[in-house]
Amino acid sequence: MISIISFSQSKNEKQVAIAVTQLTQAMENADSTTLDKLIDAGLSYGHSGGRVENKSDFISNIVSGKSDFVKIDLTNQQILMHHKTAIIRHHLSATTNDSGKPGAVSLDIMLVWQKQHGHWKLIARQAVKAS
Repeated sequence: MISIISFSQSKNEKQVAIAVTQLTQAMENADSTTLDKLIDAGLSYGHSGGRVENKSDFISNIVSGKSDFVKIDLTNQQILMHHKTAIIRHHLSATTNDSGKPGAVSLDIMLVWQKQHGHWKLIARQAVKAS
């Protein structure tokens, strides 16, 4: 996984890029503590197949292995800042092992992060199958 940070980024852009990297690592490691810290209580997490999870469902499915990301690679990341909100778009390629079934996904992702009390929190995510 590549952390996408450039020197031309603003302080907030750098911070949210780091938060994206932390989220990705926490997903790979099924790290519920880090996921809990990074995700807003009102999370709307949309999958490419149409299923939508809340924060509790998302973390539970990662930790249980129902959604198991073995390796995640992010490319073509773009960050659009609007006050205390960041919209991140990137391409995600991943090796998966959902419920013990090996697989691979290629998705285009949109993440919405909000700065709350000095920390970036994921409030929404939507995936679509890459064309």
